[in-house]
Amino acid sequence: MFFYVLAIYCVIMSLYCLWECDYQIAYFPEIALSSQQDCNINCNIKCSRKAVRAWLGSLHLPGLSSEPSKDLSHIHNNIIQEYLENGYSLIPIDHEKRPYIYWKQYQYQRATINEIVRWQAQFNTPNIGIVTGYISQLAVVDVDELGFLPKLKERVPQLKETTRVKTRRGYHYYFKLNGNGKYTTSVGSLFGRRIELKSNGNYIVAPPSVIRNHRYTYEVPLSKILPIPEILLREISNKGNFEHNAIPFKIPRYHGYQVDCIRQILRRELKEGERDNSLFILYNLLLQNKNSKEHAQNIVTRKNNSLSNPLPERELNKIFRKAYHYSCSSIREKLLYVCCENCSYRFRVGRLGDSNILIRSLRLLPELTNTQRGIACLLGTVFDGENPSINRIANVAKMNYNTVKKAIQALKEKDILDDSLYN
Repeated sequence: MFFYVLAIYCVIMSLYCLWECDYQIAYFPEIALSSQQDCNINCNIKCSRKAVRAWLGSLHLPGLSSEPSKDLSHIHNNIIQEYLENGYSLIPIDHEKRPYIYWKQYQYQRATINEIVRWQAQFNTPNIGIVTGYISQLAVVDVDELGFLPKLKERVPQLKETTRVKTRRGYHYYFKLNGNGKYTTSVGSLFGRRIELKSNGNYIVAPPSVIRNHRYTYEVPLSKILPIPEILLREISNKGNFEHNAIPFKIPRYHGYQVDCIRQILRRELKEGERDNSLFILYNLLLQNKNSKEHAQNIVTRKNNSLSNPLPERELNKIFRKAYHYSCSSIREKLLYVCCENCSYRFRVGRLGDSNILIRSLRLLPELTNTQRGIACLLGTVFDGENPSINRIANVAKMNYNTVKKAIQALKEKDILDDSLYN
């Protein structure tokens, strides 16, 4: 999200020759770093793994352990190095286990050393995600149902020996795909139980991440990882044969075809964990774009029936009980797979409108503080056309409420913002 804000800001500044931009990450330190840590990393520097090791070693990563920061950085540094050597595709994760970035591209290409260094500085977090599946040659069995674990180990004895991570509610068991991962899909249940296998199209939270005061740790190290057992491959294959009996879905006509997130939901094979929010948002977006209730319900029902694992009828009917108005930023928070770059509804023909905060106040931006400029850019991109509360802005910017409130008040005093908005 913040890469997007940064890009908009850099383009506008360069057009008016206000200053030279080297794509540095130091434009919005208060947004990128919740602390006042100074980051002077140039994105054009060609870093080696040795440079990454040295830079990460200088970071203090709070909340990970009670050990001294020097030892802590060394632990974090070694794990990152091991992931890179294993060829894992890494992404930055927030404290709610959500990616900080649009991560779909990292299913097909690994992040560069520069990107990893930049993420560590920008988000100031020890939390790491590994994209599972073909790109990382990694499949992970996610077990939260601990009562079934003894029987599961009888069926899959390799679980006793392979790499194991202690999660907040259970365990992750790692397996190598050995080049066979191209067609190994993620599934939401194994052996009739709610045991998830994460492979293509998914990711995991990895050590040394800290989620809700729980530190992810290896109980069996990565060096012990085993190839994925045949019994799991057969189970995935059997589910695939069953799941493809879904009803074919042809996208019908509807009002609001210019709203790209509607198209993205309709074209996506929704998985467990995505279905409720996706179908609820789809229904409400169709209503917002002047489709009748009957037509909207018909489209959502047909979309659900086309899924390999559809919602039960009782769950589906809950979606139609009430209407809710969704803004662009709310949709992006709920549906992490939605990408707004090609949406003509948000920025007509890709151009910011004259009423946009950034366009109206272009010549004033260099005179603002970093915090004020960052908030203005956030309101002009992420929240363009919306009237979010200060609390909501602070949550998205990951800044202190009073800091955001003070910055907004200053922008109002400079007549950049309307007094009646952003309260």
